[in-house]
Amino acid sequence: MSAFLERAGLPLLRRIDPETAHGLAIRALRLGLAPAPGPVTSPRLATRLAGLKLANPLGLAAGFDKNAEALSPLLRAGFGFVEVGAVTPRPQPGNPRPRLFRLPQDAGVINRFGFNNKGMEAMAQALAAPRPAGITGLNLGANKDSEDRAADYVALMERLGPLVDFATVNISSPNTEKLRDLQGPAALRALLEGVLTARDALPRRIPVFLKIAPDLDSPALAEIAATARGTGIDAIVATNTTLARDGLTSAARGETGGLSGQPVFARSTAVLSELYRLTEGAVPLVGVGGIASAEQAYAKIRAGASALQLYTALAYRGLSLVPEILHGLEALLARDGFATVADAVGADHR
Repeated sequence: MSAFLERAGLPLLRRIDPETAHGLAIRALRLGLAPAPGPVTSPRLATRLAGLKLANPLGLAAGFDKNAEALSPLLRAGFGFVEVGAVTPRPQPGNPRPRLFRLPQDAGVINRFGFNNKGMEAMAQALAAPRPAGITGLNLGANKDSEDRAADYVALMERLGPLVDFATVNISSPNTEKLRDLQGPAALRALLEGVLTARDALPRRIPVFLKIAPDLDSPALAEIAATARGTGIDAIVATNTTLARDGLTSAARGETGGLSGQPVFARSTAVLSELYRLTEGAVPLVGVGGIASAEQAYAKIRAGASALQLYTALAYRGLSLVPEILHGLEALLARDGFATVADAVGADHR
């Protein structure tokens, strides 16, 4: 029944304001009105990421469930892991609406949300509630008006780290002014060292990931790779949304904000591939950006991704896309003689 409702509901949702439609989708998930096949897995799909045992390599990217309101149904939707947030220490409304725009001709989305969320304490309450087995991650952000953004990330780690399986330091959203300045080498090292020190003081050690922008040039990527290896960060998430607008044809192409979906696939995959080369495969990578098919998921893995995340494609295809991608990925791995996902990671570099 839920698969039928998804097929019937998606065309209707696309006729209304996208942020309202997203809110309705979250509500439908909470009511059990979406596909819930459980984690899709097999010996070929099962893998590891920074010590985490994943049923499969395909995760849900942050931003879909900002306040962990639908975490339990999402953990049953077929993903190998789910990342909620971004969360900031204090609640904040984000930027004025409208702030989410569909680009249907380009299979993309532009958003300028600005880390809208209910804050750290509301997130703590949501994460403390019972939930199904599965890997849950949390995307960490900084308040827009914070006087010490590095301290925001530390506070979030201290408060929420014990409630999740991994945390992602998000310094790459284009919608919080000057946040991307933290990607500079000195600021980044200081930030990561503070977060990792807070992580090491937790009762249970969790992996810490770093999410970067796709708009970095080669020297900046080299600096991030060196900083990641030097600080001992557990993985790099490549990439967040882009500020580029090359080749777009949809009416909303001129809106400000971060662009995601198909238009970012090539650039995000190129950044992923370069990071794999720069880190010599020593730092696990999570490939994000434009995944909407098994072939694109496989391309990210071959470029160097140990795991994957998607989000924008769900707005166009629904949650039934998750098992479709995973079954297709398994077939592609078998076709090329890879017994496991891990065997295919970075295959294009060999």
